[in-house]
Amino acid sequence: MNCVIIVGSQWGDEGKGKIVDLLTEYADGVIRYQGGNNAGHTVMFEDKTFVLHLIPSGILREKLSILGNGVVIDPAALLEEIKQLQEMNISVRDNLRISNNAHLVMPYHLLFDQLRESRKGTQKIGTTGRGIGPTYEDKVARSGIRLGDLRNSVHLKDRLSKIIEEKNSQLRHYFGAEQRCLNLGHVLEELQNHFQELEPYLCDSAQLVNDQLDAGKNLIFEGAQGTFLDVDHGTYPYVTSSNTLAGGVCTGAGIGPTKVSHVLGITKAYTTRVGSGPFPTELDDETGEFLRSEGGEFGATTGRPRRCGWFDAVLVRQAVRLNGISSLALTKLDVLDKFEEIRIAVAYQLADGTITKNFPTQQLDQVTPIYETMPGWICSSQGIQQVDELPKELIAYIKRLEDLVSAPVSIISTGPRREETILLPSAPLINP
Repeated sequence: MNCVIIVGSQWGDEGKGKIVDLLTEYADGVIRYQGGNNAGHTVMFEDKTFVLHLIPSGILREKLSILGNGVVIDPAALLEEIKQLQEMNISVRDNLRISNNAHLVMPYHLLFDQLRESRKGTQKIGTTGRGIGPTYEDKVARSGIRLGDLRNSVHLKDRLSKIIEEKNSQLRHYFGAEQRCLNLGHVLEELQNHFQELEPYLCDSAQLVNDQLDAGKNLIFEGAQGTFLDVDHGTYPYVTSSNTLAGGVCTGAGIGPTKVSHVLGITKAYTTRVGSGPFPTELDDETGEFLRSEGGEFGATTGRPRRCGWFDAVLVRQAVRLNGISSLALTKLDVLDKFEEIRIAVAYQLADGTITKNFPTQQLDQVTPIYETMPGWICSSQGIQQVDELPKELIAYIKRLEDLVSAPVSIISTGPRREETILLPSAPLINP
């Protein structure tokens, strides 16, 4: 049995989709444990490109793919994703399972998300407007609707009537949006239509996952976003509404921490961020623009341009600590191929002049990164599949990153496709 958690070690968009897809060849199943359709995985192989927002990318290899109880699900978005996969001849019905206890993104969640963000003006967090935050709010407030609740139409109608009455009152009196109030009958009808299509996929996901582990199966657990969008340990309040850390697997998928055998941190060879919030190594210049264009740094879900900057070793070292990362998968090294010099943030200078190598939990927007410069390799590394074929300067860069963040690199990605990868002997799953 192998139980491998794959987690982003920066602000998301590190390339988890490709790595999950790659390692799924050696796994029996993939479980998504948090987040919603506010994030996306782009996976390329052969002549096809797949962009997934909810369904684990293991579905592309027709492996068991589970949406755990920690995921929040927009049923319309999920059904659209299922349809698109089926149109591309991917077997979904036999392989996808969804937790009864997964909470639903309701129409009022979408409304509240968009209306709140529009009221904030320059103080916007940068949410995708997909209703994820309000759904988690209702989950914690014990006023959410779970997929399994749709089985009992009488109980559902009673609960939902009270919820919609409250939500409509807020739309009228707080947002002044009388015209956007919801009709109970319409919402119920839409939910029941969605449920008819989704019911065959429903299961007790925690039971299924633990049965798989007890049977000695190899499982991958993947989340959305990255470490520093975690609601507790990220750059609050510019975070998502769930626990993106490896520890979120225990609650989001229903397994005990003693089952975990390896935590793989996905790390981009530079740093990117989507949305608002502090970003110490951000490059608001030609270099940042070059990284964006060369790396195709545009969100898979929203299409928004990503903010770009140099590799931040202070940030990633904190991610290694918070997640208990066993090894790293280093992605997008080929984007740096044309740089004569490459910079790495190795420490921060705080507002009072103090130098620290530790990540501050407050006032990250007031730090100044301290850089170390390394020579670039000025040649193409894309598609290289053997370590000994990599330029010596690139190997030196990798080794320096390993030293700075206190974690070894076990996977080297040299391009977006499956085959453009170097799997080292220490990579999880490949040597069971």
